[in-house]
Amino acid sequence: MVTTTTSNQKCAGCGLVNFASASECKRCGSALEVGHEALYAPRPPDARDAPVEDWDEFEDVAKPRRGLLTRVAWILTVTCAVVVAWHASLLLTSDAASMNQRLQVRGAVDLIERGGFSREAFLLRRLSCFRTSDNWWNSSVGHGEAYAATNFPFEIVTLYPEFFKYPADDTERAVILLHEARHLSGAGEEEAFASVWRDKARLGWTREKYSQTRVWKNVNEFTRRYAPQLFTCGEDGRQDCTE
Repeated sequence: MVTTTTSNQKCAGCGLVNFASASECKRCGSALEVGHEALYAPRPPDARDAPVEDWDEFEDVAKPRRGLLTRVAWILTVTCAVVVAWHASLLLTSDAASMNQRLQVRGAVDLIERGGFSREAFLLRRLSCFRTSDNWWNSSVGHGEAYAATNFPFEIVTLYPEFFKYPADDTERAVILLHEARHLSGAGEEEAFASVWRDKARLGWTREKYSQTRVWKNVNEFTRRYAPQLFTCGEDGRQDCTE
């Protein structure tokens, strides 16, 4: 008796040895030609068909990205922690305003809002922390001639005793707070003095009513120092250009 044997078929796509009678590969599904090695071009491999050792390539690509994200997250966490600690230290080394002092501030902020300065009023009313003594930062810098001082970007406003003593009314306190609100927005001294001097009439702070007050004289002096271009009008070149 003669026995005829038929060879098993090896898939050209994935290399799996299939039964001789199979018409397609049991692993990858590629077509097999009975009695011969498959001539069918294998389908494009995907990640599921990749040998186990090839997964190391995917991991090598993913590791640098994960490492970068980890470093960025760490930097952001440390930065936030430093900002929070710095802000807390400024509050802990200064005194909070009393209720009576807060009421005076509220009256001045209301005038600022009625004057059309809604953004500045929002900063003062919602985002600012009012203190009445210097924190460690202010003490190291010094503000000997100021009615108030601002720590940007921590939105802390320090109101010195002169703020409550010398202004004639809420209008003059509003002028001072408007100046500090400009600092809360990041403005420097020149921009803050110039912009407040240009906008003073919107608060009702005019030469006719306040030219003899201490606050008017002080603000006028400092504005001339930081923004002299506002006082170069008139025949003698000394007139207030905003009037």
